[in-house]
Amino acid sequence: MATPLIGISESIERIRELILHVADTRLNILITGETGVGKEVVAQNLYQESQRKDKPFIKVNCAALPDGLLESELFGFERGAFTGADRNKRGKFELAHQGVIFLDEIGDMSPSLQSKLLRVLQSGEFSPLGSEREVRSDAWVIAATNQDLEKNVKERLFREDLYYRLSTIKIHIPALRNRPEDIPPLIDYYIEEYSSEFDRKKIPTPDPDTMEKLKAYSWPGNVRELQNILCRCRVISNWEEIIRDLYPEGRSAAVSRSGEQVFDRDSIFDVFLDFKSEYSQDNASFSLKKITKEAADRVEKEVISSVLDITDWNLTKASKILKISCNTIRYKISDLDIKKQRKYRSLKGARLLMSF
Repeated sequence: MATPLIGISESIERIRELILHVADTRLNILITGETGVGKEVVAQNLYQESQRKDKPFIKVNCAALPDGLLESELFGFERGAFTGADRNKRGKFELAHQGVIFLDEIGDMSPSLQSKLLRVLQSGEFSPLGSEREVRSDAWVIAATNQDLEKNVKERLFREDLYYRLSTIKIHIPALRNRPEDIPPLIDYYIEEYSSEFDRKKIPTPDPDTMEKLKAYSWPGNVRELQNILCRCRVISNWEEIIRDLYPEGRSAAVSRSGEQVFDRDSIFDVFLDFKSEYSQDNASFSLKKITKEAADRVEKEVISSVLDITDWNLTKASKILKISCNTIRYKISDLDIKKQRKYRSLKGARLLMSF
């Protein structure tokens, strides 16, 4: 049984409606969203609402295997196709016949495999490795990614024709920080699930003050991080300790609902003073929304610049520190006009970075 799609936000309600509309269309679906938002949950709900729910649901993580293994995993192989192939093996597409194949992390698939996948989507046929026979598969393809595939297409990192084949229907799941109203029902659901799953006393329900702090937290790991925190609370039964870990002492932070970073109050106040100096009653540009956005941009630029400087602009290392993709960093460099500077661009930037 699929995990239900939990939430009361407008975005989650729209996704539920869309699932009901497209579940029996067999149109290829692309699910997007940050890591941990629940892309597989949406795929499983699509499957459960379809007429294929009694057929196989086959999941393939395209980021978990190197090209050669992923190709044999998807399409299978004949005995003798390569060293160690001592038997015939059916591929995931064949196993998913009349069911669903869920291609997770599709953005990490290599260009050579992308072209082979495109052929399957166009004709429904493929050849196992080492074989000349054609295998037909009537599998409903649902793909998911945490990457910006449209940007990858422009940068020639992802095939344009494959992107449009996969994204006949697009479902985007917003980050948890952008739908804080979903946090209380998610907590209620997982408290009930974990309490019945494990032979322990029930996880304590957060009091109103704790719930507000949980709703204000940035949730970089999204629903998956929330699940991990509830698992921990199941053991220690102490929300105060959880909150102390989420908000370390000395870190005065506010959460940007539109961005991925947290930022300190000094940065907000600096922006406020800049706006105030230009403010007049006739100046329509003075607004809380604009101040908050400007503060978030300033601190995002400072943090990303500092991380890039200390990693010598190694995007792979920087992405691990910031917990965002290399493609997102490239976008931020362009969007925020980040220039290559000396290490620790400012003392304030260094102090801010060290507080994380």
